[in-house]
Amino acid sequence: MTGTEPALRIDTTRPHPARVYDWYLGGKDNYPVDEALGRQIMAIDTGAPRAARSNRRFMQRATRHLAGSAGIRQFLDIGTGIPTEPNLHQIAQSFAPDARVVYVDNDPIVLAHAEALLRGTPEGVTEYVQADAREPGAILEQAARVLDFDRPIALSLIALLHFVADTDGTYELVDTLVDALAPGSCLVLSCMTADFEPENVREGIERYAAGGVTLVARTHDEVGRFFTGLEVLEPGIVSVKDWRPDLALDESPLGDGPVSLYGAVGVKS
Repeated sequence: MTGTEPALRIDTTRPHPARVYDWYLGGKDNYPVDEALGRQIMAIDTGAPRAARSNRRFMQRATRHLAGSAGIRQFLDIGTGIPTEPNLHQIAQSFAPDARVVYVDNDPIVLAHAEALLRGTPEGVTEYVQADAREPGAILEQAARVLDFDRPIALSLIALLHFVADTDGTYELVDTLVDALAPGSCLVLSCMTADFEPENVREGIERYAAGGVTLVARTHDEVGRFFTGLEVLEPGIVSVKDWRPDLALDESPLGDGPVSLYGAVGVKS
């Protein structure tokens, strides 16, 4: 691993979004406080686990497209979260064993499980960087030790930006990251919205806020701003469940109902 590795101090008295997400996915790296918040959210919106799984599948389908037909061989995944197989590097390196992947997160529990993220192919490189998403300069500096920024890179910001308020410079940090990428690079992004279920999302935001977690829901146009200057691939900015279902592999049915997360892939010319 690169960067400064802080002592592991995992606060189990307050819910953490990465652990709640892990609980929705059926993982075991969460605590009772996370399950309690997850159940509170499900009391408002029974589709919350479906949204988490749909988001995960969006990442998988986008990575298949980029590592497959798009020929991308470098990946920078910021806001990695707790490892849940298949991880991004496993998908990318199944297409291209020499793919290079850098994961970035600042959560101690992700660091504790980072070893699982580093089991890549012998031909490729898989690295983990401990850094805050709100410090894109530090991320770029550390990622450049592994990735060649003169060649195309797929930048993944999956279910990350709704935890970053506009007052923390959300659009500026994305612009900084995209500006550093070579032509042919891609931005893969998913972000929460209240466009489909305004009341459920509002109540969910309030429950997270009560647990000390900031959430921001963005409209279709606000999500579109992240892709300014990029060519957004078909089918555009859509609910993650509707993004390129043709790329699905062995996806079990998740049930009907809206998924309040927009997803899209944009290409830098």
